[in-house]
Amino acid sequence: MLVEALACLAMNVYHEARDQSLIGQVAVAQVVMNRVKDSRFPNSICEVVKQGQTYAWNPAIPIKHRCQFSWYCDGKPDTISNSEAWETSMFVAKYVHKNKLHTLVEGATHYHAHYVLPAWASSKTLVTRIDDHIFYRWEK
Repeated sequence: MLVEALACLAMNVYHEARDQSLIGQVAVAQVVMNRVKDSRFPNSICEVVKQGQTYAWNPAIPIKHRCQFSWYCDGKPDTISNSEAWETSMFVAKYVHKNKLHTLVEGATHYHAHYVLPAWASSKTLVTRIDDHIFYRWEK
């Protein structure tokens, strides 16, 4: 189970932030872990990463563009094409999972790219901007 959890976390880091700084990648991974700890989200890393609307006729198939993390259901292949970036993503996943790094996002459960403005942004507390992502906390 740990291997699968680390792979899910690394996949999210890879697809969401591989072109960001190491700090930006850590921040993205910390959002996943914050969601796992938050009762409003699923309680496992893979369930958080794969969370999204699915088809009633087959709950295993996510509806395109209706996932929490866009890469997971954007219709594009989720293959790893940059081995160096994948190694970094695995490194980040391991250290964030072990909670060995200082928190960068102060409990943030959401983020988006700086060039979009999702409808939910105004209902969350802005925490910080790191590289191309803006991070928010969902107050209880």
